[in-house]
Amino acid sequence: MLLLRDHEQNTAVGKLVEDHTRLVRATHAGEADLTAVHAAKLARALGQAARSTLYRHTVDDTLRAGWPAAEALDPNEVLEGLFPRLPLLGKGELSEHGEEAFTRPLADFLHYYESSGTTGNPVAAPKAVDDLVINTINIGELWAQILEPRDVALILINAPFAPAAYQFEKVLEYIGVMSFRPWVDNITGDYSRVLRLIETLDANVFVGPPSRLLEMIQFAHRNKLAAPRFDRLLLMAEQTGPSFVRHLERLTGGTAYVCSYGSSETGTTAVTCRERNLHLQTQSYLLELHDGAGTRPVDGAADRGELVVTTLDLPARPLLRYRTGDRVEIVGDPCPCGVRTPVLRTLGREQDVVTLSGNGVRQNDLEAALWSTELPDHTVFNYMLVLRDRGVVLLVTTDGPPEESWNAMVAERLAPLFPGLAVSVRPVETLPPLASLGQYLGWKLSRVLDLNDEHNWSRLPEPINTVVVESLRQLEPDPDPDPAGGSV
Repeated sequence: MLLLRDHEQNTAVGKLVEDHTRLVRATHAGEADLTAVHAAKLARALGQAARSTLYRHTVDDTLRAGWPAAEALDPNEVLEGLFPRLPLLGKGELSEHGEEAFTRPLADFLHYYESSGTTGNPVAAPKAVDDLVINTINIGELWAQILEPRDVALILINAPFAPAAYQFEKVLEYIGVMSFRPWVDNITGDYSRVLRLIETLDANVFVGPPSRLLEMIQFAHRNKLAAPRFDRLLLMAEQTGPSFVRHLERLTGGTAYVCSYGSSETGTTAVTCRERNLHLQTQSYLLELHDGAGTRPVDGAADRGELVVTTLDLPARPLLRYRTGDRVEIVGDPCPCGVRTPVLRTLGREQDVVTLSGNGVRQNDLEAALWSTELPDHTVFNYMLVLRDRGVVLLVTTDGPPEESWNAMVAERLAPLFPGLAVSVRPVETLPPLASLGQYLGWKLSRVLDLNDEHNWSRLPEPINTVVVESLRQLEPDPDPDPAGGSV
């Protein structure tokens, strides 16, 4: 899995692979003593965190001084006595002191990455050898239910400074699947080479964000090229609801999986199985839920709240009780795939709600109205909402120029979501480049262009701000508006 010249390091990695693979399989089978595993790993993580200056800002000296002795404590005392006394770690604190979370010099890491930093400062997220090995096995043991060595996978992730693309490449190596990882420019959006490689290599698996897949399909249609077909879609980095999934399956002929859940900071917290359920990686994380009622451990029972993550297998960068900001639901029922770890469903974030005239509109609401059933006569590939004054314009790309009556029919279908506002539909040849940046910006910033609120855009860093400026330029009123050209 890794080629390391140093013999001792190579031997240590080999032992780590064997030990962790054994633990993952025992956890999947429900045979691991997770109380003992969590207590032992947490004790080590506390000892490692004691060497991290991050916790000088968040934990009092008395509590921190006791961490190195945690390995001598009874497991229940570690989990029930010491752990609940630790304060929660917020995103702001981690962003402000991110580089102080490390317990070893940066040169000791294998790769340097950063989180995207689209709406704030990026957080350093380098990968150490042990981190990479463990995360690869955690993902690979479940993806092996879905993929086979005869598959060929396209990894289409335009995020070279975040770890996901490389991490997934290592997972596919672990399973024995050939992959290729091309790049597509965000502005020109030329997918010619990617489409040629898909056909030449007979690629049957897509790995990447849904917005990138949609843009590639639109490019093929616009240039009269064969649309790519896949057996399986492993989707990541964007909120993808049921209507969106079914839409992608209709367009590609494949079975879609939301392949993983996590972050650059925490690693991969949950992974899909063949039943399309996200399984929490309880062998590598201590997980809690937080809401107005308090903070409580994830124990497998049905529950919901904000996910709080403690990393147990990131010794070079431990995070203790990190508030992810993500609302999730724990499904209490066992999964038919046989894996005995809790199933997680993501519920999005509160900031993903667009409030218009006092009404909240979520991504799933809009996509259910647009894609829950096929629209007659035409297929809508993709969309963007543009808000201006008291009006809502839905920009859509379609498989042919619709009649004005079709536009009115779609607008009527969407109108109940936007009471008190004028709703119209405008077919366009291409969406503004912003629509392909869902993996960086999330749904609200990439698909909802609010021309009434300049604050959302002024705070975005380069080079994403350049894409926003180009998107806004494309939407400037045309002195001779042409509906087919997308003027709003």
